[in-house]
Amino acid sequence: MSDHTARGVLHIHSAPGALCPHVEWAVGSVVDARLDIRWEAQAAAPGTFRAELFWRGRQGVGATLASTLRGLSHLRFEITEDASPGCDGSRWSHTPELGIFHATIDSHGNIMVSEDRIRYAYEMGAGDPSAVYQELSLALGEAWDDELEPFRHAAEGAPVRWLHQVG
Repeated sequence: MSDHTARGVLHIHSAPGALCPHVEWAVGSVVDARLDIRWEAQAAAPGTFRAELFWRGRQGVGATLASTLRGLSHLRFEITEDASPGCDGSRWSHTPELGIFHATIDSHGNIMVSEDRIRYAYEMGAGDPSAVYQELSLALGEAWDDELEPFRHAAEGAPVRWLHQVG
């Protein structure tokens, strides 16, 4: 990881109650701090909980958080890492059914699809517009957005907390 500072947001969209302490421990181990996350009931999935945390740390913390959390089953989350000197921004989305999705994002949160990925979609489509559409849908993470959207709406107006990486 670089010494440059990055920042972002961790959205835990849904976690079973029994998993919440494990999430706190996992996130705390990445940011090197003891956490006491304020969990809210997740209306989109009764019996689960949600939390939002702003974080600040070295470049690459978002990727480390995503790698750490993806191993926890039954967890839905999104992580953003804003662009910082020498690094593009990133977004990771995870659902139990789809696994993890990563995308490079611009300063407004738009997914940036590379030239090579677009060319790949053309090649896979081989003249079939529906196949090109499917490949571009995959490149944009639309399946993850579709699955996470009800959880995002259920979180509107919820409080957030800042995390600062120690060391």
